[in-house]
Amino acid sequence: MKTNLKDVFGQAIKDYFDGKEAIIKTYSSVGGWDELPVSYLFRNYQDMPEIEQTALKMSFGKVLDLGCGAGSHSLYLQNKGLHVKPIDISSGAIFTCKQRGLAQAEVMDFWDLKNEKFDTILSLMNGAGICGSMDNVPGFLEHLRSLLSSNGQILIDSSDIIYMFEDENGITEIPELDNYYGEVIFESEYKGVRSGAYPWLYIDFYNLQHQASLQNMKCEMLVQGPHYDFLARITSI
Repeated sequence: MKTNLKDVFGQAIKDYFDGKEAIIKTYSSVGGWDELPVSYLFRNYQDMPEIEQTALKMSFGKVLDLGCGAGSHSLYLQNKGLHVKPIDISSGAIFTCKQRGLAQAEVMDFWDLKNEKFDTILSLMNGAGICGSMDNVPGFLEHLRSLLSSNGQILIDSSDIIYMFEDENGITEIPELDNYYGEVIFESEYKGVRSGAYPWLYIDFYNLQHQASLQNMKCEMLVQGPHYDFLARITSI
């Protein structure tokens, strides 16, 4: 799933690390425009939601941090003595990760990663989003499994955005769609530069569990968050 997106997040992350105020504008096809203070990407463990704290507590062995961003999860694990490989397609993000002390950080497309094994694969901050669509979930899970050690685990989070189709009376009305309601289009903007549009997936737990079972994998829910979000643990059977 290669893209030609502009590195909006990377530039904003670099600016914030250099002491500048940085706010990214984000757009989704279901939620419209919003703002993300880049300071959120630099939060420490105490400021992380329960889903992320639980994932970090459960991490062990050699860890792969997918879409590591500014590297906050990797830094926490590295400071605990774990061997962590943070990867991201953003060169700006990886540059900052190295500046923060993550020497193993690497600019890399997840789909190109091969011939390595990990005990824990972290895919957080809606880690399922990388799939882009439901059609890509089987290949995503298959590739993840190819990177797992014999007793390895995948810790991944996502959200069921069904709530975005509820009216003021709590009645859910999903419009006629040709695809799964959790398939959205995203775009980000920073200092007037837009990333370009890209697909992103929000998957509900039961669909994720079903897809995992089709790949002969076990998927269990570890934490349910306050906003229809959840943390799941996936292992090979």
